[in-house]
Amino acid sequence: MSDLEDLRLRMRAFTAERDWEQFHDPKSLLLAIVGEVGELSELFQWLPSAEAQRLATVDPLKSRVAEEMSDVLLYLVRLADVLGIDLHAAAVAKIEAAGERFSAVEVKGIAPTKA
Repeated sequence: MSDLEDLRLRMRAFTAERDWEQFHDPKSLLLAIVGEVGELSELFQWLPSAEAQRLATVDPLKSRVAEEMSDVLLYLVRLADVLGIDLHAAAVAKIEAAGERFSAVEVKGIAPTKA
């Protein structure tokens, strides 16, 4: 069993045990993701760019970042489950498509722009 599959099953069980399926419609789950991304963003909002990565690798910030990232991931896994999307397969397909779209030879060291 993959790690994502394990998370999907755990979230499904967690939700069912609390009778929360009624609240887990796609819109509500998406808004929960947005809220959690906002909370993650707050942790970095006023950090100097030059120090953000270093500060995020040590506690207490590292633990807070891990918590908020976990919230984002869990809601995303739950949304994929509700919509019947194989998140792992979709992510692999996305990486493969990006590899074709952005040839390493052509874009190495260059930030791609949306085309």
